[in-house]
Amino acid sequence: MLFTLLAFAIALGVLITFHELGHYWVARRCGVRILRFSVGFGKVLIRRTDRHGTEWAVSAIPLGGYVKMLDDAPENSTAEEQGRAFNNKSLSQRSAIVLAGPVANLVLAALLYTALGLAGTNEPAAILAAPPPSTTAAQAGFQAGDQITSVNDEPVQSWSEARWQMLDALTSGGEARIQVNTATGRSHERRLDLQPAAIEPEGSDLMADAGLMLAAPRPLINQITPGGAGEQAGLRDGDVVIALGSLKEPSANAVVTEIQNHAGQPLPITVLRDGAPVTLTVTPHAQAGDDGATIGRIGVLLGADFPMVTVRYGLFDSLGRGISRTVDTAWFSLKMMGRMVTGDVSLRNVSGPVTIADYAGQTARIGLAAYIGFLALISVSIGVLNLLPVPMLDGGHLMFYIIEAVRGKPIPDKWLESSQRIGLALLAGLMGLAFFNDFSRLFT
Repeated sequence: MLFTLLAFAIALGVLITFHELGHYWVARRCGVRILRFSVGFGKVLIRRTDRHGTEWAVSAIPLGGYVKMLDDAPENSTAEEQGRAFNNKSLSQRSAIVLAGPVANLVLAALLYTALGLAGTNEPAAILAAPPPSTTAAQAGFQAGDQITSVNDEPVQSWSEARWQMLDALTSGGEARIQVNTATGRSHERRLDLQPAAIEPEGSDLMADAGLMLAAPRPLINQITPGGAGEQAGLRDGDVVIALGSLKEPSANAVVTEIQNHAGQPLPITVLRDGAPVTLTVTPHAQAGDDGATIGRIGVLLGADFPMVTVRYGLFDSLGRGISRTVDTAWFSLKMMGRMVTGDVSLRNVSGPVTIADYAGQTARIGLAAYIGFLALISVSIGVLNLLPVPMLDGGHLMFYIIEAVRGKPIPDKWLESSQRIGLALLAGLMGLAFFNDFSRLFT
């Protein structure tokens, strides 16, 4: 729990600080006086005032942050002080200051995706298992051992890249043109005609529903118990089991079953060690199982040996892919919001701080690359959400400025106050729905 909270706090701190720095940076360039830059809301815990008179603060409630600007200059102030007030700035300057926060989040996401491309990530190769006969993939001719190399003419190197390129077609429907290299080394294009899918938080895997699944990994020996039958047979950590008894290319479950069924009986076992096959003989020790029956055990811990690829790009490719991934994610988010409005996507997909904290902890446990990818995704979400034309959000202010540009003068204060109350009610309802969904997932 503590680890999850720490991962969540770091994520929130980075994303909110970057958002507010966007507002701050452009406001300073426009000559606006900044009174306070706060990470968090509520009581100020730590504060420091810089030479420009800006108070930098960390506040008690870490679920947000703000930049407090001088909105209106005091009476009898000098012309210079009047010029530093936000409301006295031009329409273009005010719009730029408001737009800078969401844009900063989108820029951060692009930089994080770029960093992942430059650093490289180790991911499962997109090698497919045999699709179930009734699935769309089977009807399209996919076979065991097919390796996906491109989706709709977009090259892919790994399973996660293939899933990302397939995401829009899987959720919204349409044709996906998939180039594969077969197990025999030939290149083929296969076409999937996909129907729009229902998206639920606990729903099934849409790739698997279409029949596209990773090939089962080979059993990998991760840990050997001292004195066990495996050690006595000469097995080593890192050995990959490619044959056992009469089984060829067995799954992990098949290996366990075969061993359990041959207590005290010698079994030939062939493993890949440093790329070369090695054949040994292992005799499972007879032990009592949970039901009292005698079963065989060899004292090893089995893991999964997925074929892996290192996905890494050069600077310009990484930057281009980072920007493209950010734009695609933002567009996909908007499409999903639109489908929620029309009822095509369940409102149960709306998540709040509890779910985000859970994902922060899960990705941080997986590794730095997964955590950075999570930060990029949430940063895009914050940017898109704040651009929605809802009063109280940055997008709502931009909407007012557009109206002001059309009218040639600011909207009346009465309209502004009424719209802000509506916006506050909408945000409160959205937050209530998010918390309801969060706690529903916790208790179901």
